[in-house]
Amino acid sequence: MAAANPGAAAAVVVPEALRGVKALTFDVFGTVVDWRSSVEAELAQRAAEKLALPASASLPAAAGARLAAMTSGDWAAFAQEWRESYYAFTRGFVPGSSSAWKDVDEHHLESLLALLDARGLADVFSEDEARELSRAWHRLRPWPDAVPGLRRLGAARFVTATLSNANRELLSDLDAYAGGGGLGFARILSAADFTAYKPHPRTYLGAAAALGLRPDEVAMVAAHLGDLAGARACGLRTIYVERPGEEAWDPAEERYVEARRWVDLWVAEQEGGFLEVARRLGIADETSRPGEVE
Repeated sequence: MAAANPGAAAAVVVPEALRGVKALTFDVFGTVVDWRSSVEAELAQRAAEKLALPASASLPAAAGARLAAMTSGDWAAFAQEWRESYYAFTRGFVPGSSSAWKDVDEHHLESLLALLDARGLADVFSEDEARELSRAWHRLRPWPDAVPGLRRLGAARFVTATLSNANRELLSDLDAYAGGGGLGFARILSAADFTAYKPHPRTYLGAAAALGLRPDEVAMVAAHLGDLAGARACGLRTIYVERPGEEAWDPAEERYVEARRWVDLWVAEQEGGFLEVARRLGIADETSRPGEVE
């Protein structure tokens, strides 16, 4: 009998609940792309550019003083409030109500204008400049593991698709912004396709139907347990990928403790993100030995 190789990796056993999965749908903001550092950096950069204008094009004195007083911490708080307004907007929309459909781009612009006004910065940016700044959400950097992980998952047996509240133009721009071959998704699915925002059941069930699959043949991948709870309620499988600063549920809350029991696959923050998802789903990388995955 050959001696055991003490350096060999332990065999990976794919969770039983995920063995019949054929497609993976991904939340995007926060799960695939790092919105926080991207938006904070663009806000600070646009402010610095305004403050560097020559005297002949200087800002109104009061607005300029307020802009100059903004710190990196202030811009971080601004970005967080902008993000929270998005959550309120998507959860407040009721499909089938008298409210007309509004996409995320439209919301981001309206929210930006309101946030600037609340801080006395309404005169800082022109209408065109504010519109362009609102599109900072089209220029978000992917997490380091996102592109290689998505490509590894997509090259194997899974169909990979976005399932985001973002509108299609925004998602297409994020894909292009990643450079090269894009983020690596086989399909782009948006909540706009189903005229409902997550966590409305129409989004999850609509995605499964669009992929030609039963809900239990689809796994939702997200960095937000609320998103996964909505998917689970519709019969989808669940994969949680922790990202810094993304989880709204407190670990001390009972719902968080309960989620540790029902999430089908849980990847902690320092475990490798999508590359670790691929490994635990039985996709060997180029350094794996035959037989290490089962």
